[in-house]
Amino acid sequence: MTATPPDAQLRRLPSLTGLRWVAALLVFAFHAGTMGIMTEPLLRQVTDRLFSLGLSGVQFFFILSGFVLVWSAKPGERKRDFWQRRVAKIFPNHVLLWAVVLLLGLYWGNVFDLRVALANLFLVQAWIPVGGWFYSVNNVSWSLSCELFFYLCLPLALPTIKRMPTWLLTAVLVAVPLLIVGLWPAQQLLPEEMRWWFTQIFPVVRSLEFWMGVAAAELSLRGRWRGPGLGVASALFVVTWLAASFWIRAELWAALMAAVYVVVIAAAARSDVRGTWSPWRGRTMVRLGEISFAYYLLHVFVIATALRLLGVSGFAGWWGPVAVLGFLLLNLALAELLFRYVETPMMRRLRPRRRGPGGRPDTPRQRSGPPPPVTAEAGAAHSGRPMITP
Repeated sequence: MTATPPDAQLRRLPSLTGLRWVAALLVFAFHAGTMGIMTEPLLRQVTDRLFSLGLSGVQFFFILSGFVLVWSAKPGERKRDFWQRRVAKIFPNHVLLWAVVLLLGLYWGNVFDLRVALANLFLVQAWIPVGGWFYSVNNVSWSLSCELFFYLCLPLALPTIKRMPTWLLTAVLVAVPLLIVGLWPAQQLLPEEMRWWFTQIFPVVRSLEFWMGVAAAELSLRGRWRGPGLGVASALFVVTWLAASFWIRAELWAALMAAVYVVVIAAAARSDVRGTWSPWRGRTMVRLGEISFAYYLLHVFVIATALRLLGVSGFAGWWGPVAVLGFLLLNLALAELLFRYVETPMMRRLRPRRRGPGGRPDTPRQRSGPPPPVTAEAGAAHSGRPMITP
């Protein structure tokens, strides 16, 4: 007998779980380049060009988060229960990594500002437009600060979103990429030292991508999504990635990638509902997606720590790609441990108790065996929502 998985809602769309790993891998590839693991000039030139857009992996996460949270929203769920479940998801891993980074830093003699450390602990650092604040302790946790803001807003906005006409939801999908393009001239109105924070960190600005995912999910639930199938969407992603990497100016590629990501995500969801082909639904991809959050939180810290312990800043020749592969595998192993022994048990412990008749707390039921495969009919019946139609 096994308990219902903590991410059971997301398991209804296994391809989206797999896509979480794709997003994490894009971010890893970007940081593997910017952290200078490979010092061979030719290799650096190729990888820097090919994975410079890996920064948009966070964009992928934000859009995916909006889509999944709307798709899995439970009718009538109390706002407090929703917030409790999201806190139970992100805080155990975050707090553990926060403590480990601080303790190791103190052991090495690093100096920490207590105010900065506390801002990071409570995930408010992304609201502070100072590099030493929003990039602090475990640097990648700035994105959790944004996510926490999204989680706060969604239950408050969801009733309005459910009442929005289809044309307005479609307008959101069109408007967000245009607004992202508009951020480039808009940032010129700010002091130079605040521009990166405004376009890349500020939670209100980054929420544009989250709301794009929200709109796409609501359209999909209504059967009003009209995007291409998964095969065409995946090909569009590859072509756009290559074009943006080599030919498209930075002012435009963020908007283009946002549009492509939402198309791929919606197509993958439709594929799961219909039970049609998807490369992201396999057991390995789903497992990688499950540990992707832990992987994302670990990867920069692990690479930086390993380089420091080895006393090197990078690796020459073909040792560079070998080191990148080694870091990839090391992070996977550590992420598996973090997911299995911290994230999963703490989510089960901290999530709200199920409520039985009359609103009384209920004991979670047990079930045996893996979840049934998602087919068009079963997916609609299981979720209580209409199937996505072409």
